[in-house]
This record gives sequence, structure tokens and C-alpha cells, in this order.
Amino acid sequence: MPFTIVRQDITKLKVDAIVNAANTELQMGGGVCGAIFKAAGAAQLQAACDKLAPIKTGEAVITPGFDLPAKFVIHAAGPVYHRQNAAKSEKLLRSAYLESLRLAIENECESIAFPLISSGIYGYPKDEALQVATSAIHDFLIDHDIDVTLVVFDKSAFAVSRELLGAVESYIDEHYVDTHQMMRRKLLDVEHQAISKADERISRLNEPALEYMLDPIGAPTSLDDLVGNLDEPFSKMLMRLIDAKGMTDVEVYKRANLDRKLFSKIRSNKGYMPSKRTVIALAVALKLSLDETDDLLERAGYALSHAVKFDVIVEYFIAHGKYDVYEINEVLFEYDQPLLGGCR
Repeated sequence: MPFTIVRQDITKLKVDAIVNAANTELQMGGGVCGAIFKAAGAAQLQAACDKLAPIKTGEAVITPGFDLPAKFVIHAAGPVYHRQNAAKSEKLLRSAYLESLRLAIENECESIAFPLISSGIYGYPKDEALQVATSAIHDFLIDHDIDVTLVVFDKSAFAVSRELLGAVESYIDEHYVDTHQMMRRKLLDVEHQAISKADERISRLNEPALEYMLDPIGAPTSLDDLVGNLDEPFSKMLMRLIDAKGMTDVEVYKRANLDRKLFSKIRSNKGYMPSKRTVIALAVALKLSLDETDDLLERAGYALSHAVKFDVIVEYFIAHGKYDVYEINEVLFEYDQPLLGGCR
């Protein structure tokens, strides 16, 4: 199931469970915690929490969602960050995420939304809190199917590694062609190839039809022969690549951050063409080179372009052999770009 990042009010999400960054006494606090209590109905949520309090740091408990769109609220106690004991803080924060996810599965939840736990008044550095969150969620999703959303109110609550962003920014500066500038749009080699192939097909259609209707001895060419000369279908090429990489279907759709049902549709329907973002996610999951990615995109009718910032960001990661779809999505989110994976 996919993991995504959104900038939204967590209290308004229609998911099975939302996570409250709670204190160990499960008392109504400020910030996200206060907003969740108010939206759920403070008195009734507090009464439910009082029956379960106190909990230890790193633990989580579950209550009804009451007036929230979500069925449940999972209350997870993250750590107060202490730099002198960073390893312990990381272990406790990771536990808060994993315990929340475990409770969600036990209560048959198919979707869950998290805030960035401990990154507010508890002082956990936002970039490190993000790394712990994505690592814990990624590890859990290897063995479980559940839609996970990380919710941030604004960019100030979200921080990607400055070193990584600096490298991506430099790559964008070097390769991105702003479409608003008065300059000709540059095409990648794959686009030139796609155009050349299209021109070739048009040229063939304009030639005398008899050449393509008859074989050398004058017998009509069968439909099967004509169809056999068409390009390999996308789904067939994908399955061939999965086999060549020695991977399983489950490994691929999880590494691609794709919904299992979507992957099944791609696999079983030879005529189905996935979205460009889905194709790129599959290329990342398969750890394809840029040339291999170009070929896979072309088979689905797409191409990378230096006139599209999303494409340039993705190209940076593939060109540098960085195939963590969650890390890519963090940078895409930072640049207000659509994320890889999902349900389409």
C-alpha cells in the first residue's frame, strides 16, 4: 500500500485512524493534539483517554474517533529529544510509529495518518524526525498492507536533508529549462527517438499499401504476422524486467510505493497504460538506469523532459543511483511536485 505526504489538516482526513502526538498522561495539549481533541469532542475523548492513562514513551493506545471523520484516534507518546542521548530518542520515536501501525492493523484499519511526531515542542530536529518516520513506516510496509499518510500543516513542519536538497538544487540549476524563458525547449534523447519512430511509421503509411499487404511470393500477410511486428506491450516488458532483476511482484510494487490492486491491473491487463508517475515509480523500484528508464517510459508513451521540474528531480536520483522512493518523494514534496506511487 502507498505512503504519501500531504499538507493538510489531519482532523479532516477521511482515514480509518489518525495518530495523536500524545503526552504520557494522555491529557489534552496544544498544537496538533489540541486540534484533535477539539475536533473529536474534547470531553468525550478525554474521558476515553483517562481510562487508558498513563502510557510510557514509545507506546501507543487506541480510542474511538468520536466526532472526527476517522474511526479511531491512536495516541502515541513520542520522546522529548535529548542530543546527548540521540540513540535512545530515535529508538523511542521509532517505537511510537511502529506501535501505532501495529494497533491500526490489529483493529483492521486500511488507512492511517500521522503527524511528524516529536518534531514540535518536544524538540526533535525535523529532518531527523522525518528520517525516523519514513524508515519505520517503510520497514512496517514490507510485511503489511495499509495506506499511510504523513500530514504536515506547512513547510516549516517539514525538513529534508540540507545536503540532499543542495545537490538536487544544483542539478536543477544545471539541467532545468524554464518554459517561461525565451529559449527553445530541449529534448532528451528518448524524445528524439520517439519522434523519429513516429515519423518512420507515418512515412510507411504513406508508401504503396501493396508492399505491406503481400509477402515476397505474393501471398497475403496474416494479421498475426502484422501484430507480431508491433512493439512489445508495456505489461510484458515490465514482467520481463522483473524476472531479469530477480525480483518478485510484491517486492516491486512495495518498492515502487504502489497500491497492490493497481499493480495487479497493470500485470493482468496487457492494454492498460499506467500514468507517467507510476511508470517512473516502477523504474525506481527496479533500479533501472536512465537509458532503461527512457525505454520503459517510451513503451508507455512518455518521455522525460528538461522542461519539467518533476522530471529533472527524478532524473537526478536515477542518474546518481539513488532508488529510495520515499527519499525521492520527500524532495518532490519540498518542491511542491506530485509524488511517485499511489493508486493511479
